[in-house]
Amino acid sequence: MANVTGKKQTTDTTPTEGTVPDTTPPDKTPTDTTPPDKTPTDTTPPDTASADATPPEKVSVDKTPAGRASTDPAAGGTPAAKGGDAPPARRRARSAPELAGLLVVLVALIAFFWLKSPYFMTKDNIVNVLTAIAVTGIIAIPGTMLLVAGQVDLSVGSGAAFCGVMMATVSQNHALILGVLVAVGLGILIGLVNGLLVTVLRVNALIATLGMLAVLRGLTEVRAHGATVTLANFSGLGTARPFLNIPVPGLLLLGIAVLAALVMRYTVFGRSLYAAGSNPVAARLVGVRGGKMIVVAFVLSGVGVALSGLILDSQLSAASPNAATGLELSVVTAIVLGGASLAGGRGTIQGTIVGLLIIGVLNNGLTLLNVSSFYQQVASGALLIIAVSFDQLRLRFSKL
Repeated sequence: MANVTGKKQTTDTTPTEGTVPDTTPPDKTPTDTTPPDKTPTDTTPPDTASADATPPEKVSVDKTPAGRASTDPAAGGTPAAKGGDAPPARRRARSAPELAGLLVVLVALIAFFWLKSPYFMTKDNIVNVLTAIAVTGIIAIPGTMLLVAGQVDLSVGSGAAFCGVMMATVSQNHALILGVLVAVGLGILIGLVNGLLVTVLRVNALIATLGMLAVLRGLTEVRAHGATVTLANFSGLGTARPFLNIPVPGLLLLGIAVLAALVMRYTVFGRSLYAAGSNPVAARLVGVRGGKMIVVAFVLSGVGVALSGLILDSQLSAASPNAATGLELSVVTAIVLGGASLAGGRGTIQGTIVGLLIIGVLNNGLTLLNVSSFYQQVASGALLIIAVSFDQLRLRFSKL
């Protein structure tokens, strides 16, 4: 059959060796007018790579998902996706103004109560303030680790009462040391259950620990039959003053605070908590086992709960099922007031200690001024609202 001319002409698109195939549609004039017998100088043959191309095996691949900053927990970095700073030096530089502001508030409160009461700055009263914040502080320090990881434990108050009652009831029929071991073991168990609920079953930490709060308070009432359990020969832990006239709870608080500050700054565990709280997805991609770290932090919180329950028993020489009521609010207030974020990824042990001192000085000063305890509760609640409000303002400005 003869070819028909004047119709659409068939174009041979098979490239010849050394030439660039012409894929220009037939109804448009091609802009490349290179004669077919000449090879363009800017064309690379299909079977050879460009001279300036990077070989595939030498290309640096960033496995971090697009839109997320890479995180190296071993270097102390926190992802910038949620406002975190990569190097720890920058994070410390940003927290320095917040800590300075807290110190100004603390100094102002001390000056105010010093002028209002001549008994405020006495040595005995300063020791009283340190003793008063010890129970809250021993729980608040591991609580800071939890909040840095984006978690919270609201069962600490009822947990302290439960461990205290269990210790007292066991000690009535057995050796005192057995009661202490039972209390510590129960504290570890409470922290482990909370951690597994949050990490394995994926229950929100607020809901899980709130439910545990109700469970433990009910078990405490059942075990104590709704009455106070007396305890003898156990006053040394809460009232002994072995060094510089400082009670044992104050010394324990100082020692735990120093140890926790070193752990959070210089260990992989502490840096992993910052990474897990800042961006858990990015932290998991770089190998951070955030779930394991969170369980360990909950267990440490359980140990602090048990120790606080034992201190309360020692100070009162009895275990009350109503002890430590509202302690969780004081703990959260001190942590958030100290600069920790409810969203996770930020917070320091130093800031929590300053927050504890602010709460302790405020309560002690109001007591010296004969202010009713009901108004002290109002002041504590207002302080919590103010602390959370400042936290939200910090988050809002950090996103600008």
